[in-house]
Amino acid sequence: MSKLGTFLRLARVSNLPTVWSNVLAATALTGAVFDDYVVLVMLAASLLYTAGMVLNDAFDQKIDAVERPTRPIPSQKVSLRSVWIVGIAMLICGVGVFSVFGLETTAAALALAAAIVVYDAWHKGNPIAPFIMGLCRALVYIATAVALSALLTGPLLLAALALLAYVAGLTFAAKEESFDRVRSWWPLALLALPLLNGLQYASSEAAVLPFIALTAGAIALALHWLRRRAPGDVGRAVSLLIAAIALCDAIAAASAGRIDMALACCALFVVTVMSQRTIPGT
Repeated sequence: MSKLGTFLRLARVSNLPTVWSNVLAATALTGAVFDDYVVLVMLAASLLYTAGMVLNDAFDQKIDAVERPTRPIPSQKVSLRSVWIVGIAMLICGVGVFSVFGLETTAAALALAAAIVVYDAWHKGNPIAPFIMGLCRALVYIATAVALSALLTGPLLLAALALLAYVAGLTFAAKEESFDRVRSWWPLALLALPLLNGLQYASSEAAVLPFIALTAGAIALALHWLRRRAPGDVGRAVSLLIAAIALCDAIAAASAGRIDMALACCALFVVTVMSQRTIPGT
């Protein structure tokens, strides 16, 4: 159980509900119904997400040994070899599950897996790394749409682009966590993109407004913590911004008129926040 707990921490499973909300939002934007196929997509996306998180620690083990020696690998709570094996196995399984939907979905899944590996292997010192991380989340939208045999419509691509920007913004903030301060504020403007994207649908889908307000409130609280700079505030803010990915998904679902899926995304936000109390989200 101790080793299982270590791997759960490595995989940042507390953030996993935000991957499910990604799939729900993309499903809503495609007009598909929630069924067993959507659950299968959630499984595939979950495998790829956890693979990315696990492999991230494998690639970073030398740096973590110096900067974060309490991480599972440098503290020898788990062996580097087992982390590589588990991470690669989940990556292959994730693509494998996506492949049951056909060649186009397999191609989308391979693109997602490639983006994950590129980020993990080359995020230290890479100025565009946050955008690669954002691309990973955007590709979940695209892979979901392709898997459900839907066209890549304008609204879906715009929502995917807005999510890419949001995740890039929070990743910039996450890079500052080890310093417990934010040295550059301009990237945080990217957090507003999902809000702006949702506002363009407000005239036809007024129900999107409460979800925009809720997301804006979560972002504002995170920014307050970042400005306050009390000990631990940066990590606290980053964890909240990660959880709020599900709220961005709620905006996307509501903009498509799927209030049921938007509410489900909000529920997944709550689940993420609660889970982060047990397993750190960063």
